[in-house]
Amino acid sequence: MLTPLLLLWPLSLALTWYVAQGIASKPFDRALEFNLQALTQIVQQDNGRVRFELGKQARDLLRADDSDIVYHQVLDSRGQLVSGDSDLPPPGAQELVETGRIRLRDDVVRGDEVRVAYTWLMAKGDSAPVLLQLAETKGKRSTLANEIIKGVMVPQFVILPVAVLLVWLALVRGIRPLSDLEQRIRARRPDDLSPIEESFIPQEVAPLVSSINDLLTRLKASLSTQRRFLADAAHQLKTPLAGLRMQAELAQRETDPNETRKSLQQIARASARATHTVNQLLALARAESTGRALPSARVDLARLVPGVVQDSVPRALEAGVDLGYEGPEALPEAAHHVGNPILLQEMVRNLLDNAIAYSGRGGVVTARVLFDRFSGVQVIQVEDNGPGVPENERELVMQPFYRALGTNVDGSGLGLAIVQEIAQQHGATVHMEDAHPERAQRGLRVSIKFPPTPETQPE
Repeated sequence: MLTPLLLLWPLSLALTWYVAQGIASKPFDRALEFNLQALTQIVQQDNGRVRFELGKQARDLLRADDSDIVYHQVLDSRGQLVSGDSDLPPPGAQELVETGRIRLRDDVVRGDEVRVAYTWLMAKGDSAPVLLQLAETKGKRSTLANEIIKGVMVPQFVILPVAVLLVWLALVRGIRPLSDLEQRIRARRPDDLSPIEESFIPQEVAPLVSSINDLLTRLKASLSTQRRFLADAAHQLKTPLAGLRMQAELAQRETDPNETRKSLQQIARASARATHTVNQLLALARAESTGRALPSARVDLARLVPGVVQDSVPRALEAGVDLGYEGPEALPEAAHHVGNPILLQEMVRNLLDNAIAYSGRGGVVTARVLFDRFSGVQVIQVEDNGPGVPENERELVMQPFYRALGTNVDGSGLGLAIVQEIAQQHGATVHMEDAHPERAQRGLRVSIKFPPTPETQPE
């Protein structure tokens, strides 16, 4: 702050000097005009002749004082000097002559700057006016201006250092809580993500500390999710990897080619389960941690879902499942959702994989896209005729690694957790119900309801 103040101080003095010149000139200009007005009373004109006789009062008026010299000049209508100093220059030739009006100008007489008051006088019968001028040097004006500048400059010499000192002391005291806050943050352990105490911080930085606490809370939740994910992943991968090792050891001991082939088949199945589990874990990690950072685009669900169904046909044929799609071929452009196409495809693929796996050979799986033109709501449905999910377990199957009891289907328990996570990131809700409540095999219908887009939202 000291640097800009020191730079502004000379500018302040220059402005003060300029203002002081105007202030100092005004009273002296009024006095000069008054004296000129008094001199006009003693100018006499008679038949073209001009007389100017100074009395005692007039001589006292023109007497030089201690500071300035006073000049006067009277020129007749022909420009001849009647009285006064011939060195006093007349007004400019281009200046408009106005009788009876007193004007002021700056000029130079004998090398000295002077302030000149002048006017023209017109007598009856004369064709040209008489010029009367009164000039005064600027000694008193400069002295008064210098006194004004001193009166302003001297206090500034005292006020400026005092102001800088007071500001410095105030800033040191005001920043002390920030220094304490800095020390508290630096003294924290790397694993300490608890909120920063907000009781002893300046009010001005309270929003900043609140934002940092919010960031710490979200970071803590993210790290907890990652730790839980790593623990669950290690637990889920431990079993298939142990099975692979056991089958490999058995294959090494076998001498019968048939038994060796069976062991190799078990190894292939265990490898497929491990690969599926790893892929599911990676999909869940991507959905939980990077879904919001992935690029978004306008997605037509009526085109996206059939594409995923077509990709799943080979697996359905292998499992002996009748897989189909019901719904429009395309939705209006205004109904296209802004989202990540890769994650949405992953969500539909997990629903189809679950439905195909639990329907069994001879099962029927149907994917649908429903669109209500009045409300703008869109729904993705995947329906199967498998055993279904009991109502009391429908919330539990949304959790990672949970599998419904009584099923003998291979899986990792991550499919519906991935569906739930991706749906939440796109503002959708997941709902489960029995597809065929009147049958023994109730089946399962999973509906993902998307809110209307701003263009299709009813007024």
